Amino acid sequence: MVIGYEQSNVARGGIGFLLLAARRGDSWVSVGAVGTGFKQKDAVYLKATLDKLRTKRPAVPVEGKNLVFAQPTLIAEIQFRGWTDDNNLRHASYKGLREVQDNADIYEVRDN
Repeated sequence: MVIGYEQSNVARGGIGFLLLAARRGDSWVSVGAVGTGFKQKDAVYLKATLDKLRTKRPAVPVEGKNLVFAQPTLIAEIQFRGWTDDNNLRHASYKGLREVQDNADIYEVRDN
């Protein structure tokens, strides 16, 4: 789930990276960010769409500079190699938005 982005004056389309979250039970948990895999036109579309979904309060606690938070509405396809020790995606790459925004396809983080 895309929950925001980092604003950038130098990156394609004004997005440095997308902030990501997954579901844990009835709440959201941060799973890191993705800053590669999207093309210029993807970034422009994502920024415009996320700006329409803008919110002052993040869906999950996230720290950083130049962050724009959005309502957790867009489901992204993310390819990744595994998980870090702090439960973030490792080597994440953006593959696109889900054509059908189906909540059944939101990643569920399970407790060990």
